[in-house]
Amino acid sequence: MKRNILILGAVIAVIALIVAFNWPDKGEAPAETKPGNAAAEQPAAGPKPGELAPAFKLTSIDEKTSYAVGGARDKVLIINFWASWCGPCDKEAPDLIELYEKYKDQVDLYAVNETKYDTVRGAKDFVKEKGLTFPVLMDKSGDVGDDYKVFSYPISFIVDREGVIRHRIEGPKPIEEWEKMLEEVLA
Repeated sequence: MKRNILILGAVIAVIALIVAFNWPDKGEAPAETKPGNAAAEQPAAGPKPGELAPAFKLTSIDEKTSYAVGGARDKVLIINFWASWCGPCDKEAPDLIELYEKYKDQVDLYAVNETKYDTVRGAKDFVKEKGLTFPVLMDKSGDVGDDYKVFSYPISFIVDREGVIRHRIEGPKPIEEWEKMLEEVLA
């Protein structure tokens, strides 16, 4: 019995030491952000504003038209990454339609369905249900989403006429914020 109590006491002491030496001090960075930690050394999600938009070429949902991104263009471009099962994408769709209708003479909008994580049927049903009038592109391999470091939906990018990313927009935003960002890029 004494032996069991001694073993239990030793185990508790070891656990206490482990906790004491691994407990972060006040003001100390969490382990995941400390220098030398692999997660901390990875660059922040990109591409970032001020960088050229990664080039790509994708086919539309009707499989008849190809769209390319990369370099200078005639209009400002919104690239919107989405999935049919995404609740925030559903919430954002009416605002994107409104923005496109208001700015379509000055702005292109490409809605990139992350088909690798969705279904073609789901994407087509979403487009039909929402009445999307702008080009819907299919990223079947997921390569474009990877290039743009898309890890959640929706994520959008506003790209200026020189092909430079001006804004990375994570999640749905009020239409007033969209208009403010667009007006800044269009000026």
